[in-house]
Amino acid sequence: MTDAVPVFPTPGPKVRRVPLDRPWLWLARGWADLLRAPALSLGVGAAIAAVSIGLKIATMVSGAIYLALPLTAGFFLVAPLIAVGFYEISRRLGAGEAVSGWGFLLAWRRNGSQIALLGLLLMLAHLVWVRVATLLFALFFAGANPTFERLFDALIFSPVSISFLLTGGVVGLVLGAIVFSISVVSIPMLIDRDVNVIIAVATSLKAVRVNGPAMALWAALIVAFTAFGLVTFYLGLIVILPLLGHASWHAYRDVVEEINVSGSSQEGSTRERWQLA
Repeated sequence: MTDAVPVFPTPGPKVRRVPLDRPWLWLARGWADLLRAPALSLGVGAAIAAVSIGLKIATMVSGAIYLALPLTAGFFLVAPLIAVGFYEISRRLGAGEAVSGWGFLLAWRRNGSQIALLGLLLMLAHLVWVRVATLLFALFFAGANPTFERLFDALIFSPVSISFLLTGGVVGLVLGAIVFSISVVSIPMLIDRDVNVIIAVATSLKAVRVNGPAMALWAALIVAFTAFGLVTFYLGLIVILPLLGHASWHAYRDVVEEINVSGSSQEGSTRERWQLA
């Protein structure tokens, strides 16, 4: 019998306990979905990579190269929101529905207001991170604005570089852990069910608490894969983003049980309305 932990005392979502190595299965299932819908998945991945390259060029041309690193790191914070379309592709594949670009674009409409609320929260986290990173740079480097050619030297060989990187790393790690915890299953859940953002975030937090080791591995894999995509001048994101998006859908489906209104467990994708007592 599956060991599931209820999120709320009233009938509602339950979180399954999964073994440590389960994220590898999520990746395998995500890869299978990518192969089943390669044109749409890779096309969207290429579009996102192109936008990312454009933003990097814009920071270089405008002279705001100091924003390049926080914007790149901030990608980790908004990536769950970017992956909404990939969740919808995997949902349709699992339900035996047709996959199309139009359906991809309409993914937001399945629970638009609640997805928008969570999106605003993630964007706020991103803006906070950019602001904090900019402030740290100004504090540690006395308001310096190095050119692109000198940015590496300033970050690595400056007397304050170690303190700056450690401080920025700790702040980024804390903020990233918070964003991961509230979004790892909440956005796929909002796509799959007619729930509000409070229930979705609470379920996500419960999933992380109940499955700490597995979720830590999953977070590490997301960071490693995304970092690879970024260091390849964003070209790796063409494959990495669809893979992680599809895999994240399967993480949600594996961790969060389906429950009907009477409270009994069931399999399959439903869109039921859950109310807090």
